[in-house]
Amino acid sequence: MPDLQAHLHALEVALQTKEVRSSRARLLEILAPDFREFGRSGRSYGLAEILAGLTTEVTVAKTAIEDFTISLLSEEILLATYRGIRFNDDGIELRTNRSSIWRLEKDGRWRMVFHQGTPAA
Repeated sequence: MPDLQAHLHALEVALQTKEVRSSRARLLEILAPDFREFGRSGRSYGLAEILAGLTTEVTVAKTAIEDFTISLLSEEILLATYRGIRFNDDGIELRTNRSSIWRLEKDGRWRMVFHQGTPAA
């Protein structure tokens, strides 16, 4: 399972990069067609809103991931949890508890089907 944890950690990190966020093709490799997100703001987003928003971002904030863990829920479903840290232009850290549900697709790729961000206390 360490290899799978490293692989999914790499995908979560990739989703924070300008290279992936600006590429519809790369996002579609990682996000499932039925993807849904409950954002840190409390808003709900489907795949279409995520693609429209991310691919038009002008800047991408500096981020970090800590305490990344995965839990297998079944052979094809797993839960990833971590603390996300976003650094604003003033150097202030914005911490968010994050969880993602990943599904092993028929093509052998793990794709994210759900993501939630909750402000950390």
